[in-house]
Amino acid sequence: MLMGAVAAGFCSCSDEDLTKEPSNIVTPNTERNEFDIWLTANFQKPYNIDYKYRYEHIEGNYNYYLVPARYEDAITMAHLIKYMCIEAYNEVAGPDFTCQYFPKMFYTVGEWEYNNNGTFVLGTAEGGRKIFLAGLNYLPESVSNPERLNEYYFKTIHHEFTHILNQTKSIPAAYQTVTFSGYVSDMWSEPPYNETYLENGFISNYAQHSYQEDFAEMVSIYVTNTPQYWNKLVAGASEEGQSAISQKLDIIRSYFETYYNIDIDELRDVIQRRQEDVATGKVDLLDLSVN
Repeated sequence: MLMGAVAAGFCSCSDEDLTKEPSNIVTPNTERNEFDIWLTANFQKPYNIDYKYRYEHIEGNYNYYLVPARYEDAITMAHLIKYMCIEAYNEVAGPDFTCQYFPKMFYTVGEWEYNNNGTFVLGTAEGGRKIFLAGLNYLPESVSNPERLNEYYFKTIHHEFTHILNQTKSIPAAYQTVTFSGYVSDMWSEPPYNETYLENGFISNYAQHSYQEDFAEMVSIYVTNTPQYWNKLVAGASEEGQSAISQKLDIIRSYFETYYNIDIDELRDVIQRRQEDVATGKVDLLDLSVN
């Protein structure tokens, strides 16, 4: 009898005329605001970049609890990306490089992605075209502090952009052999690896994850910090560690010059100057006027 009732239920469903009632699926029809117009003029038209600041669950990772970014923080981050990344690469490598290689989508959320080992995800790069950027709701306390701004946001952007470039031109095989035996995968955040990374030839503890992460960490830390900071950081390594870091940096310099015609020292100088402009308030990070 139960099976018969279920069968009858299926039959009755199949006989319904679905054209009589309107669909329950509602397509959002969001009115474009001032920020949307600014994004069209500054991201979409010149660079074909889609900057997503409204929450879209399909763009995130279902394994984490995420929240939308605050409107003002999304505006601030868009200005920062434009001034400190897009226009920095324009200045060093030209707009054609930026249009061709810079990620075509940014998806931003307000909170970090927390892991159960005490770490949290700052951002990710997907498919060579998309950068996911988390933690925007902590942005206000970082804008005037270049070290914090880099630690939580812009080192992440340059790190993920390096992955995108590596997906276009592979990391040289020679790089993989410099500290080949030192990669420890997910144990990078655990003792002793989170304490001995410099003496083992890694610029950060996360660089020990894999040669791909090592390469991206080297690039992102190098370009987002002053020469004085870099030299002091490397000086904390053992003699063997300093030699390994120096070898890696030489390979990185050659890689960027050969494949992308970029002098990473010039890139660093440009990024440093633009960071200082932001820190000293020379850039209006909330201006939505369109010329």
